[in-house]
Amino acid sequence: MSRMIWKGAISFGLVHVPVQLFPATRSEKVSFHLLDKRSMDPVGYRQINKRTGKDVPREQIVRGYEYEKEKYVVLSEDEIRAANPESTQTVDILAFVDAPAISFLYLETPYFLAPDRKGEKVYALLREALKASGKIGVASVVMHNKQHLAALVPFGPVLALNTLRWADEIRPVSELTLPPEDAKKAGVTARELDMAKKLIDDMSEDWDPEHYHDTFRDDVLELVDRKIREGKTEEIETPEEPQPRRSADILDLSELLRRSLGRGKGRASGRADRDEDPDDDPSGSEASEDGKRGKSRSRARDDDGARTTNRTTARGSHTAARGTGRSSETTRKETPHRKRHAA
Repeated sequence: MSRMIWKGAISFGLVHVPVQLFPATRSEKVSFHLLDKRSMDPVGYRQINKRTGKDVPREQIVRGYEYEKEKYVVLSEDEIRAANPESTQTVDILAFVDAPAISFLYLETPYFLAPDRKGEKVYALLREALKASGKIGVASVVMHNKQHLAALVPFGPVLALNTLRWADEIRPVSELTLPPEDAKKAGVTARELDMAKKLIDDMSEDWDPEHYHDTFRDDVLELVDRKIREGKTEEIETPEEPQPRRSADILDLSELLRRSLGRGKGRASGRADRDEDPDDDPSGSEASEDGKRGKSRSRARDDDGARTTNRTTARGSHTAARGTGRSSETTRKETPHRKRHAA
């Protein structure tokens, strides 16, 4: 069971729902420890005085608010909580909005809310009302001595509280150099747009988070297990240089889209089938037909080039014959042979 972070209530109108706050996520990142290469001893984090460079015991560390340059007001945890106890113990709902109205850009950290102090009935009431209305609550909450904007969202049997970024924390897109919103002005053709939409349709599927895995973490842990089995727990290896990823020598967007369409569904990053050839198309799709037509055009260009070469060879032979006194009859006899050879 995860550790409870916070206990308080959801408040909207005159309704208060007593709840407990739990983290909704857990870190599955690969964790590395800093080591002294000479002795393999752990290298720890030092809490030092920035002015003197000396260690500071944990019990001597306090919180200070800098009201002027290098001038502080010291506040204890109890004083901070007592300053506004209602804000630090309430998820205060400010409004209800349509669920799709909040962009994913604003989502920050998710938490779970569980009912507390016999609040199961009113908890269930709010959860089911949000589900039926298609709304989510926009709330204000103080956690870890910081005020947060948050979204109250029904998630199956639980109410989730997802902290949100403030509007001024989202950087304006005007800082970026972007193509025009009108795709035509960016050089996108209607045919390319149709192919891109078809590719999206081909790769569309129901969202299932279990389909996706942290392959980097899996590979690192596999490497760790292998070194343990081989008894190389303290040995530092120099890995081979990785081979550069193969890239297509194609600059035509239409051709890239056609090749992508031939790959079928389920080629998202992190999924299986990563090693399949992007040129394979066993389904006989439009991409395959386009590839056949492309090969036919290539052969036609080769035939045209061969005929051009033959004509050039014939003219050269005729000139050489005149320069050496050879008869035109000899030239006519040699030319078909050379044409056959060139072809």
